Amino acid sequence: MTTQTKGRQSIAFAQPVSILSGASMVGQKEGEGPLGDLFDCICQDPMFGTESWEQAESTMQKETAQLALGKAGLTKEQIRMIFAGDLLAQSIASSYGLVDLEIPVYGLYGACSTMGEALSLAAMAVAGGYGEYILALTSSHFGSAEKEFRFPLGYGNQRPLSATWTVTGSGACVLGRKGGKACITGLTTGKIIDYGLKDSMNMGACMAPAACDTILRHLQDFCRQPEDYDRIITGDLGKIGQRILFDLLEEKGCDIRQQHMDCGLEIFDAEEQDTHAGGSGCGCAATVFASYVLPKVETGEWKRVLFIPTGALLSKVSFNEGQTVPGIAQAVVVEQERKA
Repeated sequence: MTTQTKGRQSIAFAQPVSILSGASMVGQKEGEGPLGDLFDCICQDPMFGTESWEQAESTMQKETAQLALGKAGLTKEQIRMIFAGDLLAQSIASSYGLVDLEIPVYGLYGACSTMGEALSLAAMAVAGGYGEYILALTSSHFGSAEKEFRFPLGYGNQRPLSATWTVTGSGACVLGRKGGKACITGLTTGKIIDYGLKDSMNMGACMAPAACDTILRHLQDFCRQPEDYDRIITGDLGKIGQRILFDLLEEKGCDIRQQHMDCGLEIFDAEEQDTHAGGSGCGCAATVFASYVLPKVETGEWKRVLFIPTGALLSKVSFNEGQTVPGIAQAVVVEQERKA
């Protein structure tokens, strides 16, 4: 058996895993942002025709999954398993959203890093021969996230400038053994990093140390430099998290300023849309990847990117008990499919 582990935390696939499709669905605010023309579907109704924020998010997941299957030319019966998750307690957006698909599911929780986790596990499953076609999927919703972690929307609380805006959106990718124009060639699994921060209104600061740790470990494991990538793409650090990431990396002698892009800074126009530090949520990295990053790799405009969704691992219980907010970052190497 060919050894595919690399360094301390990474995997280099002996055979690249194809990304057969990417699909994205977002809400009105996201559709009005800079990437609005790229999303597959923009829903003007924040409730998505349902009676609650949670049901709305489940609807997004189900419809995005179906979009991804349709773009890949597959039926649900051809999908071996799903790796999916969301921000809500017990991952209820995924549970209720995917039940009607009747596909085996592994439920995930990596906070805003969930798309990186889902892609990593799906790629490993395909590479290991455990499924010909596997779906990676996640979502978030501004209304359900505020209700879960912060304040009821009717409360009308003021948001500090360090706060990010949870993206209403869902992103999905179908992975397979061959047939895509882009592929996953490697990954680096992140460690939980805790700098002792407790500010739930400053997620960028909580997640930046984890992004730094995973990036450095990835470059070391693969013996690469930042310039080996067209883009190094974090999930949702926002303005503050980006600055902290640059400072932390600079202390280690690493500069990614020329290659760096943050999905949270791309999805909204901070000045025009009043989103403060930027976007966040599981749906942030997932929708930007499916609608913006993946097509650029497929066309060859970007040959190789490092996609690193970041997550803040808190719950309403841990926050109310005064616990810190650890972070995690999951890195996935995405390249243009190589011709045989």
